[in-house]
Amino acid sequence: MPNGNNWQGDVLRDLRGTPPQQHATGNGPAQSHAQAQSHSPAQEQSPAQQQPHSQPQPQPQPHPQPQEPAGTGTRPPGRSAAASHGPAVPPTRTQRPARSPDSRPVVDSALTGTARRPQPGESAAARISRAVRRIVSSSAAREVAELTRTAEQIQQPVTTGRQIAVTSIRGGAGKTTVAALLGTAYAHYRHDPVLLVEADPALGSLPLRLGAESLRWTTADVADIVEPQMSLLDVTGYLVQLPDNAWLLPGSQGRIGAMLDTAAYERVMVALRRYFGVTVVDCETLPAEVARVALSAAQARVLAVPTTLDGITSTYAVLQWMQGLPRHMIAGTVVALTSTTSRPGIDVEAAAERLRSTGAAVHVLPHDRHLAAGGELRTELLARPTRLAATRLAAEVFQLSQKRR
Repeated sequence: MPNGNNWQGDVLRDLRGTPPQQHATGNGPAQSHAQAQSHSPAQEQSPAQQQPHSQPQPQPQPHPQPQEPAGTGTRPPGRSAAASHGPAVPPTRTQRPARSPDSRPVVDSALTGTARRPQPGESAAARISRAVRRIVSSSAAREVAELTRTAEQIQQPVTTGRQIAVTSIRGGAGKTTVAALLGTAYAHYRHDPVLLVEADPALGSLPLRLGAESLRWTTADVADIVEPQMSLLDVTGYLVQLPDNAWLLPGSQGRIGAMLDTAAYERVMVALRRYFGVTVVDCETLPAEVARVALSAAQARVLAVPTTLDGITSTYAVLQWMQGLPRHMIAGTVVALTSTTSRPGIDVEAAAERLRSTGAAVHVLPHDRHLAAGGELRTELLARPTRLAATRLAAEVFQLSQKRR
């Protein structure tokens, strides 16, 4: 296996749960999570509350500030922190930006006319042939029964929000397509709000795949805005609304050089988790730092893999390496084999069986003309085998996420 100069050493450290070295800013994962949990609505003060207008700001005292009496809980209504304790303590979080960002279209107006009309996932002849086979073989009843069981699995209630991370070893593996399919399936079957987060700010295509028309607030922006006392209605004001009670948090506005650090990602994920039953994260390609943090924090992981010889070979090596990690890591990982052509250069079923031998679950997403076009994902245009495969994948990933707290 690769030596310490490869990225696997860092991934091993993160996934084993070993506390990482603190950054210079002091915003490590454990610290940021503790800060997020220690915040309460009573402690969040606006700048106006922190600076009384009736008297000048007193000078800080060398002795510790007096504490609230034990058992009081929150402060009496109408009394700010400054009025209760004297000098205001400077906030540790970045304040809400004074000027909100401008809305930008997902597709530039100069390019809107270049897209062709979307086509169905399979030809009319294939659809007719499939319908005839279902009638002759009487498989329609079995298919309906399977869909019913799958829907019941996806609709199971959750006590805390489930986070599902989707990543890949290399670009072009279809991870954004898989993330969009999963988010769409959860939004369709579940009754609680579903969130899709783009943690790939380097020109990620998740907004385009989900049919968003314009973008405004990004993951990095919302990380400095969300506060514990906000309601779901307040939070969704910074998100892009999608069909079926789903919401999107973009990673960028399509600008070159957009960045997302791990501290911002951790803040936004901890803050938003309680509002959404399921959160699907479209991560950067490994070995990016945010992707490693997302994988270690998620309750389930999906690895998108192209149905090519090099894709299967690389994935098999990674899964063999994961066998040396705690058992829950590979047991909570699902491989999604994606095909961009109707005739892959490998035996897909044989490759899937080889990958399953490592202990990971494997699902095959068949070739779909609609998905291969790379535009907006429209579920009504997906081929029936694609819809069934995507629903089965969503159900198994959700079941695995339920096993981890």
